[in-house]
Formats: sequence, C-alpha cells, structure tokens
Amino acid sequence: MLLRMSTLLLRTLREDPADAEVPSHRLLLRAGYVRRAAPGGYTWLPLGKLVLDRVTDIVRAEMAAIGDQEVHFPALLPAEPYRTSGRWTEYGDDIFTLEDRKGAEHLLAPTHEEMAALLVKDLFSSYRDLPVTLFQIQTKFRDEARPRAGLLRGREFLMKDAYSFDLDEAGLQAAYDRHRDAYQRIFTRLGLDFTVVHAMSGAMGGSASEEFLAATPVGEDTYVGCTACDYAANTEAVVSRAPAAGDPEAHPEAEVHDTPETPTIASLVELANARALAGRTDWTAGDTLKNVVLAVRRPGAEQAELLVIGLPGDREVDLKRVEAALAPATVAVFDDWLAHPELVRGYLGPQILAKHGVRYLVDPRVVAGTSWLTGANEPGRHATNVACGRDFTPDGTIEAAEVRAGYPCPACGTGELTMRRGIEVGHIFQLGRRYTDAFAVDVLGPEGKPVRPTMGCYGIGVSRAVASVAEQHHDDRGLVWPAEVAPCDVHLVAAGKGPQLDAALELGGRLSAAGLRVLVDDRTHVSAGVKFTDAELIGIPRAVVVGRRLAEGYVELRDRASGERIELPVDGLVERLLDESRGAGRNGV
Repeated sequence: MLLRMSTLLLRTLREDPADAEVPSHRLLLRAGYVRRAAPGGYTWLPLGKLVLDRVTDIVRAEMAAIGDQEVHFPALLPAEPYRTSGRWTEYGDDIFTLEDRKGAEHLLAPTHEEMAALLVKDLFSSYRDLPVTLFQIQTKFRDEARPRAGLLRGREFLMKDAYSFDLDEAGLQAAYDRHRDAYQRIFTRLGLDFTVVHAMSGAMGGSASEEFLAATPVGEDTYVGCTACDYAANTEAVVSRAPAAGDPEAHPEAEVHDTPETPTIASLVELANARALAGRTDWTAGDTLKNVVLAVRRPGAEQAELLVIGLPGDREVDLKRVEAALAPATVAVFDDWLAHPELVRGYLGPQILAKHGVRYLVDPRVVAGTSWLTGANEPGRHATNVACGRDFTPDGTIEAAEVRAGYPCPACGTGELTMRRGIEVGHIFQLGRRYTDAFAVDVLGPEGKPVRPTMGCYGIGVSRAVASVAEQHHDDRGLVWPAEVAPCDVHLVAAGKGPQLDAALELGGRLSAAGLRVLVDDRTHVSAGVKFTDAELIGIPRAVVVGRRLAEGYVELRDRASGERIELPVDGLVERLLDESRGAGRNGV
C-alpha cells in the first residue's frame, strides 16, 4: 500500500480545536484521522479508517482463534423482543427509538442479546448443537445526554459483541475464561496498559462481570487497586467488610437528647462531645448513623419511590454506586420535604421508617447489634443507643458509600485502596439464563428432556479502543502509534523537490512492493519544516527523511517513540525495515 499526501484526504491543524477536551480527541482531529459530523458522531478519514481496520482485524482474529463464529445482526431492530426482555423500558432515554410508516416501533441497537437468543432458538434444537459462541463487529447507538471527549463517549460507535450459549454453568465458566484470556491478548497487542477489574452488570443483567480499563487520567471510570494484593474493582463494584453481628439487647435503652442547631454530622459530633451524651466524650462521625433520602424511579413508573439509605456519618453517599446497585432504576436526591412531614430534615432517624412504609437500606457496616447516635425524628433532637435489630430493622443492605483512597482492602484486609482512573475498553458478563428464559430458548438434552442454555456476553469498544491507544501513546508533538495499529509502517518525507522527491517516491514504491504500508509526503507546496511537524503529529512509528545526503546514497531513519535518528544507505534502510516488519509478524506485536 502506498499513500501520497499530495492526493490524500488529509488536513492537519496547527491549533487545538476549541471543543476538544482530551488528548485523543484533540490529536485525532489535528492529525486528520477523524472529523466531527454531529454531536457524538464522527467521520473516519482515510488514516483513521486504516487504524480502525487494524484494531478491528486484531479483535476479529483473536475471536476466531477461540472458536467464535462471526455473524451480523441488523442495527434497526423491532421493539417487541426488547419489550419481552424488559430492556425497552430499562434503557429508558438511553436508546434511540422510532416508528416506521406503519406505526411499528423500532430501536437502533445498543446491543444484541435478544437477537442472539432468538437466532439460537430458531436454528438449534439439540444439545449436540452446543456450545456455540456468535460474535459481530457492528455500529451501535446510545442516546448519550452529553456526548463528550470525541470517540470516548459518542452516540454512534463501533463495537465487538459476542454471545456464548452453553448447556451448564461449567460450560459458561469455560467460555468466560476463554474470552477473558483473549481480551488480555487483544489489549496487549494494541499496546494498552490495562487492568481487569470487578464490575457491576447493570442493564445487561447476570452475575459475574469484569471490565478491562485502559489507564489514563482522563478516564471516566474510577477504580481501585490494593497496595498488598491483586484486588482491583470499579468503585461501583467495591464491597465492604461487614463486622460480626452482635446482640441488640446488650445496649442500654435508646435515649433522646436535645441537640439544637445540629443539622450536620460535624455539628452533632461537636455538641455530643461537649455535652458528654450517653456519658461519652469520644464521639466521632463514624459513631453516627446518617440517613440520606433519595427518590428512585423504576423504568416505566410514573412516580418515584422514597428510599432512605443509612450509613456511618463519616461516609458520603455515592449516587453512581446507588444507581449501579439499583439498575435499571434512576436515582435523585429527594427534595420534596413539604410533601413528607414525617421525614424531619436534618434529624431523621430509622426508627419510624417502617411505620410509614419507607424502604430502608443500610451500609454493610450497619449490622444487628451495632448501636448509633442518630436522628430522633423531631426537630433539634437526636437519640443515642439506637440499636440495629432492636430499635430498627433494615430492609436490606446496599453498597452506597463513597470509596476513598486509604480504605482497607475488602479482599485481603491488610492493604489499602488506591484510586485510579481508566477508560472501559472491554466488558465481559456471565448473563446466565435471563435472555434464554425470556424467549424460552430450549434444546433437547442428552436424556431426552428440554435443557435451557446459559449465556455469556463479551463486548469490546473497537472505536473507543482507538481513542484509548491515542490517549496512552502520544507526546507533546503528536500521536505515537504502536506498530501493530499504526495506519502505515513508514512515513517517507521528501525534504526537497526534484531528486529528493523522485527518490522518496521510488523508495516508497520499493517498500510497498515488498509488503510494507507506506505514506509518502510528496507535497510541493509546503516547507520541509511543516512536513516534519506533520510527521510527528501523525505519529507513524518510522519516518524516513530523504534529504541533503541523498546524493551520497544516504537517508535518515527516525524512530517516533524514542526520537532516535540514524543515517543509513538506502539499500540498508530497505533491508532494515523489512527485517523489522518480519520480526513484528513473528512476534505478533
């Protein structure tokens, strides 16, 4: 392949676009890889399409290597299967919906679990047909409220999704493990620094779930790692170590105290110590029980439900974690206090919630036998010795507390959690039978009885992976593509006109004929300085400058990542580049 910049659909920019927020967005626009077509939608220009295709080829090859079979579902889908699964309402405003001329409802596919289940139901009838895994690489759609960061959060994106069907849980686990290993090979080949973390399943449903996060300060996902073990989890999925339950009756009776002007935890702790409430002067925020009122709206519901979350007063509620735990419901801070006079703002305690039919979920640290300083449900009053299991009984537990650096690791208990940020480039799920149950997908088992397959789902954001590589592989001069995803192997720069330009084109032809992908800057209307600047901005791994020593038979080879520059005879250069290409092919990197 030989591309000439004089005829290539390419425009580089000297300045950063005003709306570009993150490095990948800024550099992919400046270097001429993509152009914005609409909010959350981008046109791939020739160089960008080459990178996208290379990433796609890596993903496709690794899926085929583990036995997955490629299919292609429609992007425009009927509403009925999604109504059957419940996701038509679960997705809420996150999906694009439309009606055809006959009034039938459709959606633009965000993902295809329903269609995969229906396809297997249509074609397979025997246990001998399983296991099978189907995959596709296709454009998906999400109605993002605030598209941002270029390719990282768009309304239209390229995704690889695979769906495994197995007869039992052992088969599902084996399929899950195969994809987990394949994903690690894929992201290693892409040159990504990534971490596999425990995650929530969200609207996908199912049990086990892990994300593959590419580390970057601009990532929208926050995850934790342990300083002493290999535990890693998205903050939404971090679990807490619950203390052992005790005897609620071991505490003195609850006692109500006047605590005027103490609507905050800090003011309450200060007063409690100053007045030695319950004979104590060592009160801390962790001894108080904070009760946060939220409004929870289920998909399709006309009204929101009240939910109160109780947690130690030294913790804050993380609404993102609450929504992950209650998915597909949406959550907002409650503010209609006048409509619920039984809820005393600033002095709310759990003692009266069951009486008023208000659902009450607590942090895992709030277990039977723990005793708290909390609201007495009267203005200006709090109560001590309010015991869980005696004075109130929660309806369940929820992981809602904000996760902070320095907290003890929930896995080993000895290390501390560190906070990191990353981009989700892959997600794998053990879905179980949610979708095969919804569509009654059965095959005849070995004993002549129906068997319902169990499913796994495995997604990779292909276009997002391109942006993630750009986030991790750039410097202050431009992009620095890893060899396996770069649009070309070598960038030839003719530093002058006449003999230098002719030599660059002749050398490009030789390299292209030998199987290398070559970009030649043969523009005659720009200076050599602009060409060098563009070469660094575009970020192809090797640049060859055909310049002043051409008459002596020498050219300059530049390594984009290291900055190394060496002069080589033309013939020696060709052999070196071919050797490097053969080595990359042998090593798969």
